[in-house]
Amino acid sequence: MQTPVSTAPYKHFHRIAWLAVALAFGVIVFGAFVRLSNAGLSCPDWPTCYGRAAWPSAAHDSLNRAAEAIRPVEPHKAWREQLHRMLAGTLGLLVFALALLATRKRPQGWLHVLVASVAVACSIPLYMHGRHVPAAVFAIIAEALLVVGAMRWSNTDFARVSTLTLAVIVFQALLGMWTVTWLLKPVVVMGHLLGGLLTFSLLAWTAWRATDAPIRLAEAPQLKRWAIVGLVLLGVQIALGGWTSANYAALACGNDFPKCVGQWIPPHDFHQGFVLWRGIGVDYEGGVLDGAARIAIQLAHRIGAVAVFAFIVTFALRLMRTPGMLGWSITLLLLVCAQAGLGIANVKLGLPLRVAVLHNAGAALLLFVLVTLLARLRPPET
Repeated sequence: MQTPVSTAPYKHFHRIAWLAVALAFGVIVFGAFVRLSNAGLSCPDWPTCYGRAAWPSAAHDSLNRAAEAIRPVEPHKAWREQLHRMLAGTLGLLVFALALLATRKRPQGWLHVLVASVAVACSIPLYMHGRHVPAAVFAIIAEALLVVGAMRWSNTDFARVSTLTLAVIVFQALLGMWTVTWLLKPVVVMGHLLGGLLTFSLLAWTAWRATDAPIRLAEAPQLKRWAIVGLVLLGVQIALGGWTSANYAALACGNDFPKCVGQWIPPHDFHQGFVLWRGIGVDYEGGVLDGAARIAIQLAHRIGAVAVFAFIVTFALRLMRTPGMLGWSITLLLLVCAQAGLGIANVKLGLPLRVAVLHNAGAALLLFVLVTLLARLRPPET
């Protein structure tokens, strides 16, 4: 029996999806650069930057005195944050186009997506004018419309996944806003990272399925289960990495590896290290945890790295024994070894910006390969 295959709703749908995948990867990598170069709070207002649609080119170019009172203008950082917002906004428009195309043949499908998007558009000026409650109501209505639509529609024409991706993008915008207004609150920063990678994964899955380039193997069901477990483990490890970065715990062990501050089991505090909610109003730039709590976070990230490394190497060796999958096996091995090397280099070299950004890019590439296998592996036609 042949498995039903999703049909693209428009002949160029897969091209738009691939463009969105490439842009999503760029947003993730550039976002890592913004965060790791300490530019995440360089535009205290949202979605403008010191009252400008672009960014101030000099300290006296601010049009928002309230924002200037929160944080002095730093043009060399402000352009990074605002450009990241612009790239993310462009990605949102591409995802909106995919959702419209995917739902256009559904009864009032395009109208459903359009009304939700208009609700989002209405919430932005309300927020900018300080009317936060009405803005939140509009945003909640938009999310509810998109999620209900995604659950109601099937995915034979990509209606479900495209609408769900748009819902994730809307929530990503909210997280981006809260990242600034809640002063780099760690749980929000980590959520923003995970949301970006979830968007990237959904778009990659959509692009591959719309391209319809299956890998037909008798072992496909078993290999897909391996890929799912790998995605879960990698997702947890990415969350730990985001938590490490958001709490400024990357160098909690100093430059020691594999030991930490000269010990195999240094003093640590997992309880304080993993408190997710610490209230609003605290400036989290630079971190607020003591050394023991940060060490606990770093240790958890290292333990997770060992688990992910062991699983992906095992999975790659399993693929190596499968006819036609040698290239994928080597790709996984190279990526996971490079990722481990970059993580160690971050510690030994004192978190250089280029290495830290590449470490984020490596996580996204590993995610892409696993999602690709999940999307393309299918049993032989019968």
